[in-house]
Amino acid sequence: MKDNEDMRPRTKPGSPEREAVASKVLEGMERDGLSGFKACEAAGVPMSTFVQWANEDAELGKRYARARENLIERMAQEVLDLSDSDVDVLPDGKKDWAAVQKHKLQVDTRKWLLSKLAPKKFGDKLELSGDPDRPLAIQKIERVVVK
Repeated sequence: MKDNEDMRPRTKPGSPEREAVASKVLEGMERDGLSGFKACEAAGVPMSTFVQWANEDAELGKRYARARENLIERMAQEVLDLSDSDVDVLPDGKKDWAAVQKHKLQVDTRKWLLSKLAPKKFGDKLELSGDPDRPLAIQKIERVVVK
């Protein structure tokens, strides 16, 4: 069976049952900060089924897109919160460097994920430009085969 087909809720577009499950998924994403996958799991619907519903129902698709955008913003805020939070001090008065490394890993992981989920907003900007005095020149290279 593919993606737990036997567990898929048998609902029709616009039905109260589908709306209840979809609302639970979106609430999990928006209120609890769960990923789409985890929110679907908590609501008892496979992610592929929920995405199919969102593709079939334009309004649900818009709500899902907003929930994802809010989740991305929440993750960006987590990066700031982790970066700004203090690290515990050990009994000998020194910083807990293991905790520092854990914070660094958490920040780096979230930054990487943000760059993939929202590359236009959080990805690295690649720009090719020349010096104003010496602008980039594009040259055409041709390959000639001589027999």
